[in-house]
Amino acid sequence: MPGFELFGDLERKQVNDVLDNGVLMRYGFDGMRKGHWKAKELESELQNAFQSKHVQLVSSGTAAVSVALAAAGVGAGDEVIMPTFTFVASFEAIMMLGAIPVLVDVDDTLCLNPEAVEKAITPKTKGIMVVQMCGSMGDMDALRDVAKKHNVLLIEDACQAIGGTYKGKPLGSIGDLGCFSFDFVKTITCGEGGAVITNNKEYYTNADHYSDHGHDHVGHDRGAETHPFLGYNFRISELHAAVGLAQVKRLPEFLAIQKKNFNILREALTEIPEVTFRKVPEGGQESCAFLNFFLPDVETAQNVSKAFKENGIDVCWNYYNNNWHYVREWHHLKDAKSLYPLTKEIKGELANLKTKDFSQSDYYISRNISCLIKMSWTEEEVLARANKMVESIKSCI
Repeated sequence: MPGFELFGDLERKQVNDVLDNGVLMRYGFDGMRKGHWKAKELESELQNAFQSKHVQLVSSGTAAVSVALAAAGVGAGDEVIMPTFTFVASFEAIMMLGAIPVLVDVDDTLCLNPEAVEKAITPKTKGIMVVQMCGSMGDMDALRDVAKKHNVLLIEDACQAIGGTYKGKPLGSIGDLGCFSFDFVKTITCGEGGAVITNNKEYYTNADHYSDHGHDHVGHDRGAETHPFLGYNFRISELHAAVGLAQVKRLPEFLAIQKKNFNILREALTEIPEVTFRKVPEGGQESCAFLNFFLPDVETAQNVSKAFKENGIDVCWNYYNNNWHYVREWHHLKDAKSLYPLTKEIKGELANLKTKDFSQSDYYISRNISCLIKMSWTEEEVLARANKMVESIKSCI
């Protein structure tokens, strides 16, 4: 998956262009930069790639989620429904705004279970955040129906799913707002960076201002710009944007390599009856950044995970006891270990996590193995890896 595996002359040219020009900040210094605007160019490229009217670059995927929520008016006391299986950034981004993360179960898509979402709706619910984990998606029609029925936002965190599609639309472009990460291990990398996409002009304008201290970006004199509302600093730099600009032009190349390697591994595992694969909703196409499969029970999954490590099969994980990606080990969240005081509403919801029943999520996550798909593998390496994976799994069943 990581775009850094294939850095080349195009990335070097774009970065050197910024260094030769001398302006590293994305805003201002119009006279010095001599027409070089890497962030603006990248936003334009992403509009095409994500089939979205508006793109706002920010400093990270985490920032993208916070900026997207703030742009749509989510804040103190509002509830945002999110999955139990995601990256810790999901709840961090919600809580940073004073909003309340409400965790609910995932299903065999490894994304939000629409029925669980429906049950979690309250008068305080402001948004549903589906996290398109490991390159694929939840049941987007059902989730969109729930959001529409209750008149709440549908936010897509597509940070791990660049290139995936649902019924012909890029993941991230289906909800009211979409969020992307371009950190070091994403399919497109800027080193650090992210983006908010939307077709809603008001949300875009809010995101544009909010991510740059509230600057309205009117005119050509940054010092004369006004501040319609409060904002913060979630800016991306021109250096980071330059790397991303080179990478986005190579996205079709990256996706083709991922798909080829993914298909070789998946086909090899289909010969094992005990192996089943995550559900991809009808009309969905994975980005092929990860291969996710289920084993019959947690013991088998853990034995296979151990066998993979012993046989040198890297970048494969069973997330059941992982403290970055699954609620089971998020003790700092459950215990509300914050450097600053949290509201009683947030603390109350976090306390509920200690006793809340997530048995459905446990059923899927405990049996899942998730394997990153590298782009730097040769075909011979992928075939050898496939054989090792098959042998390791068979030894544990």
